[in-house]
Amino acid sequence: MADYPDIRVINIAAFERTTPFRFPFRFGVAKVTQAPQLFVRVVIEDGQGRSATGQSAEMMMPKWFDKSADLTTDDNINQLRRSVMLAMEAVQTAGQSTPFGLHARILADHGKACRQHNLPGLVASYGLALVDRAIIDGFCRLHGLTIARAVQTNALAITSETTPDLSGFDLSGFLAKRVLRPSIAIRHTVGLGDVLWNRDLGKADQLNDGLPQTLEDVIATYGHRFFKLKASGHIDQDISRLLAIANVLDQKVGQYQLTIDGNEQFENADHVANLIGRIEGEGGLKNLWQSTLFLEQPVARAAALSQPLGDLGTKIPFEIDESDDAIGAFLAARDLGYRGISSKSCKGFYRAMLNCARVASWNNTAGSDQYFMSAEDLTTQGGLALQQDLVLANLIGARHIERNGHHYVAGMAGASPAEQAEYLNLHPDLYHATANGQARLSIQNGQVSLASSNDAIGLGCAVTPDWKAMAPLTF
Repeated sequence: MADYPDIRVINIAAFERTTPFRFPFRFGVAKVTQAPQLFVRVVIEDGQGRSATGQSAEMMMPKWFDKSADLTTDDNINQLRRSVMLAMEAVQTAGQSTPFGLHARILADHGKACRQHNLPGLVASYGLALVDRAIIDGFCRLHGLTIARAVQTNALAITSETTPDLSGFDLSGFLAKRVLRPSIAIRHTVGLGDVLWNRDLGKADQLNDGLPQTLEDVIATYGHRFFKLKASGHIDQDISRLLAIANVLDQKVGQYQLTIDGNEQFENADHVANLIGRIEGEGGLKNLWQSTLFLEQPVARAAALSQPLGDLGTKIPFEIDESDDAIGAFLAARDLGYRGISSKSCKGFYRAMLNCARVASWNNTAGSDQYFMSAEDLTTQGGLALQQDLVLANLIGARHIERNGHHYVAGMAGASPAEQAEYLNLHPDLYHATANGQARLSIQNGQVSLASSNDAIGLGCAVTPDWKAMAPLTF
C-alpha cells in the first residue's frame, strides 16, 4: 500500500443543471422526459498544506431510487438532493484520514442521518457516492495519479473495515491486478416504449436530429452486439415484446448477447418462473434465450432478499440491482441463490470495488466463475459522470456495460458550448463533434474507447465542469 499523507475536506459544494431527453425513457412504471444532473466540487488538503479540487456528477433520476407511488417526481429529486447535502455535512466534520478512511468514518452516521429523514438505502448511497468520487478525484489530482495507478498501488488505502467478511482476503493483491482495457462494449438498453423497426416510427414522432431512434437504426448506426431488454411483469405483454425484439436481433445482428432487466416488476420467484417457462416454450425465443447472460432484479426489493430463488437460480444466473442498498446486500443475496450484483457509480465506487473483491474471493473458493459483477447504467450522461462510471466498470473487469444516456439525450444537452469543446479537445477518442459543435459519444463497432479516460489524472476525466453555467444546489 502506497503511503500518502492523510487528507481533510476544507470546502465542498454542489450544483445542478437540467438535462432534457430526446424522447421519454420508460423503466418499470416510470416515464421520464427530463431530469437534473448534480455535480459535487470538493477541495481537499493534506497535512503538508497542499490542496487540490475534485469533482463528480450523477443524474438525479426519479422513480428508481425510491419507487413509492406516494412520492412525486419532485419528491424523488429532493430526496437525492438531501442525501447529497447530508453527505457533504458529514465529510466536513470527519477530520483527517485516507480517502477510504473518510468514507468508512462517515458511512454508518450518514446512513443513520438519512434514515432519520426517511431516506431509503439507495438514496443514502447516492449522496455518499458523489462525495466519495469527488474526494477520490481530488486525491488523484493532488498526487498526479490516474485512477488505475491509485487503485493498483492502493493509494486510496482501501481496507476490509466496512466488509469484515473480506478480512482474510488479500485485498492489496487483488487491487494490484486491476488492469484497464483500452475499450469496452456498449450494451444497448431497449426500453419498454422504444420503437423497434423504422417502419413503425410515425412521421410525427421522427426527431430528425441526426441520432438513431429505433432499435433497427441503433444497430445500423452503432454496430451493437450486446443488449439489455426491459420486462414489465405482465407476462403476455413481455412475451410479445421479446418476440418482437428477437425478430429484430435475429435479422439485424445474428450473434448477440443480452441481459433481461425485470426492474422489480415481478411479485415473487414463482412469477419469474412463469415468465421463464413461457420463454422456454416459445420457438421464436430460442436464440434470444440461449443468448441471455442473466436476469437482473426481477423481484421487487421489498421481497427479493426475503425469499430464496430455489431451483430457479439454477436455470439462469440472477443478479440484484435495486436490492443493493447497503454494503452487506450481496452477502444476503448470495445466501438466497443470487450469483451477481450490479456496479453503478451512483451506488458507490468503494462498494463496487469491494463487491468485485468478494466475487474474486468466492470464485477462488468455489473453483469456478459462478459469481459475477455487471456494469449497469442509470441514464448516465456524457462527460464527467459517464467517464467516472466507465473507468469504474473497467476497474471491475467488465467487458461490456449498459449505456443508454447517449440514446435518450442529444449529446451533452445542458452543458455549455465551452465545456463541450473541452471534452472534444481533451477526450477526442470518446466524443465527436456534430456540424453545430455539439459533443456526442463515439460508438464504433459497438465499442467506446477508454484510452483518454484511463490516462486522465484524476478519476477518469481531464475536463473541469463549467461551474458558472450551473445553479447552486438548493431545495
